[in-house]
Amino acid sequence: MEYIRAFLVGGLICMLVQILMDKTKMMPGRIMVLLVVSGSVLGFLGVYEPFAEWAGAGATVPLLGFGNTLWKGVVKAMAEDGVLGIFKGGFTASAVGISGALVFGYLGAIIFRPGMKE
Repeated sequence: MEYIRAFLVGGLICMLVQILMDKTKMMPGRIMVLLVVSGSVLGFLGVYEPFAEWAGAGATVPLLGFGNTLWKGVVKAMAEDGVLGIFKGGFTASAVGISGALVFGYLGAIIFRPGMKE
């Protein structure tokens, strides 16, 4: 049942984003920023954690989850380092995910040799 919930929630999030892309003139970059900020705001309001526990990877993998990870990192760093944590926390919390994306993206580029379409 956990897999089905994750699939449905992740699919619902993707469906809503696709509707946003199709029905508005928002560019994909702005929609991505909207998702990250929404995840941060939902984390601030205390809504995201119970939702993520219920939905599993369907809620933590999309960009909403990334925004929540940034928020949690900032809160933790502020508790440890004060105001300096605002600048440090997001980087510390998301460093592994960003590094993984860069490494695997680079490996994919080496293996598949992407090129410009003509």
